[in-house]
Amino acid sequence: MNVDRKGLAHRVQKAMTESADLKRRAADECADAVVLGAQMIASTFKAGGKILLCGNGGSAADCQHVAAEFVSRFRREVERPGLAAIALTTDSSFLTAFANDIGYEGVFERQVEALGRAGDVLIGISTSGNSANVVKAVEYAKAHGVKTLVLTGNGGRLPGIADLAISVPSSDTQQIQETHLSIEHALCDLVEVILYGDLLQAMKR
Repeated sequence: MNVDRKGLAHRVQKAMTESADLKRRAADECADAVVLGAQMIASTFKAGGKILLCGNGGSAADCQHVAAEFVSRFRREVERPGLAAIALTTDSSFLTAFANDIGYEGVFERQVEALGRAGDVLIGISTSGNSANVVKAVEYAKAHGVKTLVLTGNGGRLPGIADLAISVPSSDTQQIQETHLSIEHALCDLVEVILYGDLLQAMKR
């Protein structure tokens, strides 16, 4: 099989350069929203609340990633208590039962009903901004005193209904996902800085 290695390498370079360029744009356009999101999350943890996360596909994986960073730790060097975060994407028995018996659009809304309390934060992740089950969860959360933060691309319904939106300026799904990961790490970093800045300072001594 003949392989145009030079052409394939160019394709890799193009994809990675475009992704890097989008991250630079997002750094300029989304930094203030990321800071507000970190403050929202940190204040919830400080008040004894928890974070719920929902999304589909790659965004579901992001939910689990972020929850793991909070419950475990972001920086391995920082000895801190676990922070209460639950990915609503992980209970296969509930997800399959509810989707089979009632419908997939309500799988996150139902868990917010069961687990969410006023003052908690729901983080919804959707590259399109239109994922129906995330929209329903955000609407329910807002109606019941749960604060809402969404990570999206440059369109969709979610930015207009959430308390705070971090919207990546792109409509390319894979590049939005790549940029979401950077934003999610930034949120985890800032939350640790806000809540455990004294420990971070001690690390530098």
